[in-house]
Amino acid sequence: MTGPVRHDLPEADEFTHPYWAAAAEGRLLLRRCADCGRAHHYPREFCPFCWAGEDRVTWEAASGRATLYTWSVIHRNDLPPFGTRVPYTAAVVDLAEGPRMMTEIVDCAAPDLRIAMPLRVTFREAAQDLWVPVFTPAAA
Repeated sequence: MTGPVRHDLPEADEFTHPYWAAAAEGRLLLRRCADCGRAHHYPREFCPFCWAGEDRVTWEAASGRATLYTWSVIHRNDLPPFGTRVPYTAAVVDLAEGPRMMTEIVDCAAPDLRIAMPLRVTFREAAQDLWVPVFTPAAA
């Protein structure tokens, strides 16, 4: 017998294994193109900017620093398990390396959020051995 469908879990596969393994160790990885030099997130096998192939795009450790671009406080979500977590803050952050990333802000009250506030990555265990990056305000 299987449990309820989890709508909050990513689908890890052979290609993204390095990303999820790094996350379990508390490290955020990006992909960077050797041809155009640009970093991107979410992980793709090709460069979304110049279309260079997988042999030209490699994994790279991110600094973990970001700034808040925008956010929304979610007060209702009927998909399990989100309903048990409301309210939560869905956000888009600008990583120091350039890419924008969808994420969640944790350990910060919504009234304290500000555009361009400095953030740092941390990780939450979403399921056994599956850690997802979330962001928290950077220490002053």
